[in-house]
Amino acid sequence: MFTGLVEGVGELVERKPTSGGFRLRIGSRLAPELAPGDSLAVNGVCLTVILAKQNEVHADIGPETVRVTTLGSLPRGSTVNLERPLRADSRLGGHFVQGHVDAIGHIEELRQDADFHWLTISFPSYLAPFIVHKGSIAVDGISLTVAGLGADRFDVQVVPYTMAHTNLSRVQIRDRVNLEGDMVGKYVVRAAELAGLTFTTARPGQVTH
Repeated sequence: MFTGLVEGVGELVERKPTSGGFRLRIGSRLAPELAPGDSLAVNGVCLTVILAKQNEVHADIGPETVRVTTLGSLPRGSTVNLERPLRADSRLGGHFVQGHVDAIGHIEELRQDADFHWLTISFPSYLAPFIVHKGSIAVDGISLTVAGLGADRFDVQVVPYTMAHTNLSRVQIRDRVNLEGDMVGKYVVRAAELAGLTFTTARPGQVTH
């Protein structure tokens, strides 16, 4: 379990093909504090540490992770967000994040508002029931608040600290990002489905605040 509060960024040093997947080699200052078998969220994806030495972390991703996340296509030199699991005695400053990516979104707009930034991110239709206005969503592992919501896209406002200390500082239009909806919301939606309820949406491309 994670919080969506990124501890630091790392650099993808190598993405080496394996049987059906890849082994990632990530440069990070967190490496000395990790051991084989530990969990580590990389751009919001929960991975198992295979090797940690000096300032590098090694982790494997399988075919399913390659299919449903961006990790299998990241180029060498990419900046990735890193977070260790939540400790039982820690404060919960973000929201509950499992590291189980629900969908891949695309950056549609990036605009500055004084020292802040607005991002508009599109998402596939099946994710719509799990995103609510003023609710939480993890974007590449970052806990953010949905400030505007449409049928196929949402807005988030990014504070200067988050912009400077995550991979969002390098984001560009049409970049792909990992999305994870709120865990509690998923159970609510499932219960509603079992009760036979249906959902309505706004028009595609429309964002309401």
